[in-house]
Amino acid sequence: MDLQDQLKNLFPDHKSEPSLESTNNEATNLWMQDEPIICKYEKRKGKPITILEGYTGATEDFKALAKEIKTTLSVGGSFKDDKIIIQGDFRNKIMEILKDKGFQVKRVGG
Repeated sequence: MDLQDQLKNLFPDHKSEPSLESTNNEATNLWMQDEPIICKYEKRKGKPITILEGYTGATEDFKALAKEIKTTLSVGGSFKDDKIIIQGDFRNKIMEILKDKGFQVKRVGG
C-alpha cells in the first residue's frame, strides 16, 4: 500500500489536485527562439556562477526554465534582470539540458 492509498483511506472525501506532471508539460511548451541562449561563467566574490541570458520569450517561460534547471541539477540560483544565475560551474550540464529541449546554446568565456 503506497502513500496515496493510505491518504485515500484516511481522507475519503478529499479530492486530489492535478499532479506535478501537468506543470512539467507547461515547462516543455516554452517558446523557441532563433538566436542562441548565452551560457557564461563568472566568479563573484570568489565563487563560481553560471549565467544564462539572451532569451527573448516571455518572462514566465524563462522563470519556469530556471526552476526546472535548478531542480534538475539540485543547485541554488535566482532569476534577475532577464538572467538566470546558477550557483556553481554547470555550463556543460546546462547546455545539454537546453539542447535536449531544442534550444540553441552558445558558450561564452572560460
